Amino acid sequence: MSSTTTEPAAPRGQEQPALKRVLGPKLLLLFIVGDILGAGIYAVTGQMAGVVGGLVWLPFLLAFVVATLTALSYLELVTKYPQAAGAALYTHKAFGVHFLTFIVAFAVVCSGITSASTSAKTLADNFTAGLEVNGWIDSAASTGVITAIAMGFMVLLAVINLRGVGESVKFNVVLTLVEVVALCIVIGVGLYVVGRGDADFGELTTFRDYDDKGLFLAVTAATSIAFFAMVGFEDAVNMVEETEEPERVFPRVMLTGLGIAVILYMLVAISVVTVLTSDELKTIADAEGRALLEVVGKGAPDFPIDKVFPFLAVFAVANTALINMLMASRLLYGMARQHVLPAPLGRVLPGRRTPAVSIAFTTLLALGLIFYVTRDPDSNVVANLSNVTAFLLLCVFAVVNIACLVLRGARGLEDKSFFTSPGVTPLLAAVLCLSLAGPWVDREAEVYKIAGGLMLIGVVLWAITYAINRATGVGTEFEDVEGLGKD
Repeated sequence: MSSTTTEPAAPRGQEQPALKRVLGPKLLLLFIVGDILGAGIYAVTGQMAGVVGGLVWLPFLLAFVVATLTALSYLELVTKYPQAAGAALYTHKAFGVHFLTFIVAFAVVCSGITSASTSAKTLADNFTAGLEVNGWIDSAASTGVITAIAMGFMVLLAVINLRGVGESVKFNVVLTLVEVVALCIVIGVGLYVVGRGDADFGELTTFRDYDDKGLFLAVTAATSIAFFAMVGFEDAVNMVEETEEPERVFPRVMLTGLGIAVILYMLVAISVVTVLTSDELKTIADAEGRALLEVVGKGAPDFPIDKVFPFLAVFAVANTALINMLMASRLLYGMARQHVLPAPLGRVLPGRRTPAVSIAFTTLLALGLIFYVTRDPDSNVVANLSNVTAFLLLCVFAVVNIACLVLRGARGLEDKSFFTSPGVTPLLAAVLCLSLAGPWVDREAEVYKIAGGLMLIGVVLWAITYAINRATGVGTEFEDVEGLGKD
């Protein structure tokens, strides 16, 4: 997810210089692919296998369809309104309700925090697994140790964030290549198993109803889980002001990026099914972020791949966490500067000029989340946090899809060169997003508690700010939604 700067807002009536357009199609493609890949595939593959068995590839395909339909709405909106504020801007343009704009923006913030927390737990799982498989520790790390590593990593991210690490396109290229290499290792292991004749292709079409849901509900539930692995494409809209010819470049690059991601994901899913038995597929549902490591360890026992793979996974997952925490802290900072959150959240660190209070606040939320979900040793931490992320973003995407329809009806623009989503696809996308967000997908009650608690924190902060602004005569509405998400 894209970060924003800590530069003070320009006085009203004074325009700031436009951002430099440095992203061509190739760099934008790498940015989109890198943002989609990362923690998702490591975090959710095991969960999905524990729901549908050998059909684990199907939810990835269905999640891709829903994500693509939503991406079409984003493409129509980003080419029509080429500013970097994303979902908050589109909501504000369509409905003009400042509280709804705030809710959407804060939901995006919370999704970044929960995504980063998921990444931290997945990182800790893979890091300790790497120590174990290399013989550097005698046995599997305890829950307490893994939790401590995850929380320590979040603190490290806060320190890096305070030092002013911005989003570097060149650095993203390196991280994206590492992510792709790690997934290609899993795919290569699958091909190796096929080559030696040990693959059971019949398992690919075998539905295992482990939870007695029935085929339709099980696939729907798994698709809602898989959606966590497909998010990230929406963050590219924050790069629109730095992209060359965005009206022409964005549509084909975003759709290409989604296509590359789903191809890699489905090949990974097929490798998982060809390497593991049906009993092992059920078992990895409880392995949290270590499912792919199990595949590599079993599929290529004669090669030292399993000794390196966990650390490649750590690298890829760390990238996801850092980008998400950068986004969350900067967006909070932007809302504080817009006078819709308490003013202290807009304070910067002298010298470094980073949003120190927002960084501290988002870090404390992430630490609280990790502590809260790990207090029960029987809970699946990665499953709960990744499901919260997917739920929040599915709700945001539903609003964006509806906004696309509203703004299409009230277009009134002379320039018709922007991309248009075909027919009623925004409506279809909105319905599908709401379907995957509903309680019928059998999410744990804990997911709704976490999401509701996070949003309640935002509403309380908004209410306090609103009351203070009314009492002091300060405006109670967004001043510059277009500038909310600028880099």
